[in-house]
Amino acid sequence: MTTVFEHATIYTGSQVIRDGYIRFDAKVEDVGPVADYFPRANEKVVDMRGKILVPGFIDVHTHGGYSFDTMDGDAEELDKMVRTVAHEEGVTTIFPTTMTQSKEKIDKAMASINEAAQHNRLIGGTHLEGPFVSPVYKGAQPEQYIIKPDPDLLDHWDKLSGGRVKLITYAPENADAKFENYCLSHGIVLSAGHSNATRAQMKASKASHVTHLYNAQREFRHREPGVTGHALLEDNIICEMICDGFHVCPDMINLAYKLKGSHRIELVTDSLRAKGMPEGISELGGQKVIVKNKQARLENGHLAASIVQYNDAVKNIVKFTGCSINDAVQMSSANQAREFHLEGKGSLEQGSDADINVMTPELDLLQTYSYGQLMEAVK
Repeated sequence: MTTVFEHATIYTGSQVIRDGYIRFDAKVEDVGPVADYFPRANEKVVDMRGKILVPGFIDVHTHGGYSFDTMDGDAEELDKMVRTVAHEEGVTTIFPTTMTQSKEKIDKAMASINEAAQHNRLIGGTHLEGPFVSPVYKGAQPEQYIIKPDPDLLDHWDKLSGGRVKLITYAPENADAKFENYCLSHGIVLSAGHSNATRAQMKASKASHVTHLYNAQREFRHREPGVTGHALLEDNIICEMICDGFHVCPDMINLAYKLKGSHRIELVTDSLRAKGMPEGISELGGQKVIVKNKQARLENGHLAASIVQYNDAVKNIVKFTGCSINDAVQMSSANQAREFHLEGKGSLEQGSDADINVMTPELDLLQTYSYGQLMEAVK
C-alpha cells in the first residue's frame, strides 16, 4: 500500500523541505511541500508533525554487533545482524566488514556474505579490511595473518562474495600498480588504512579513501604529514571517522570537519560483536576484548573496534562540530551513495528507494523503513 507522511521536515539529501510530504511504496513516488499534496484513493496518510525524515544511514565499515560478527562466516547470523542494525540504528545499507585472518576464514566469510545477500537487500557490498596492511599500524588486526597485497587472492575473494567487494583497506606503501589497477578496474575503492605510508607514498598511490581517519595510520607530524595529513590536505580523499568520542577526541573530529567539509567525510561505526550487548568480555578475530565504559579494548589496553551505534554517531557529529542536520545527512548517507555508486540510496528524492528514518528534532531514532517496509525487531 502506498503511504504518505505529511507535515514533516524532510531532508532529501539535496534540500530541506519544511512542512513537507513524501509519498512512497518501495520507492519514493513524490516529495514536496504539503501545499502541493493532493490525496489519492487507497493510500495511508500519517501525520508526522514535529518529526524529521532523513535517508536511511549507510555504514561501509562494520564488523558486527548484537553478538554477531562477519568473520563467523554464518549467513543466517549475518542476516540477523544486518536486520537488527537496521531496526536499532537506522542503517538501511551495510557493508559487512572482514578483518585480517587466515585465507580459509576470509573464504568462509566472503561466501557467507554472498549467501546472505541473495535474499537480504540491506547488504550493499562488502569491505575487506586487511590482510594487506602494515604490521607497524596493525591496531587490532592479528599480525600473524598480515600479507603483501595480492591481486590474485583479492580476485578469489571478490568472486566468492559474488563480486560484492566495494572497499578495501590496504597499506599503499606495500602495494604495486598491478594490485591497485585490479581494484580500479573492478570498481573497488582503495582505502589507505593500517598503513605506515608517507605523504610521498600516498601521493604516488591510487587511494581515494582513508579508513578510520587518525586511527591506526602514520599520524600527522610537522615534518611528515603521513596518512592523516595527506587525507586532510587532499580534496579527492574521502575520510571515514568513528564518532564515538573515544577513537578520536571531539576537537580532532571538529578539525577534520573544518578541513574536509561535510561532503568528504563518512561516518562509520567500525563496530564489533559486542555492540548492543552488556559490558564484559567479548572477542575480535580470536583476541580477547574487554568492554567497559562504552569502550572495547584489547588486553594490552589498545582500543579495538567500537561499540557505537550509528544513530548515536550521527548525534555526535552534530554535537562535536555544530554542523547542521543537512550536513549530517551528507556524512551518514549521501556521500556513501555517491562514492560507491549505490543506485537509489542516500536520498529521498523522487525515484529513490524508500529507505527512510523517522527521527525527533533531537535526532532520536523512532522508526526505520527499508524499501518502504517498517523494520521490525529481529526475534
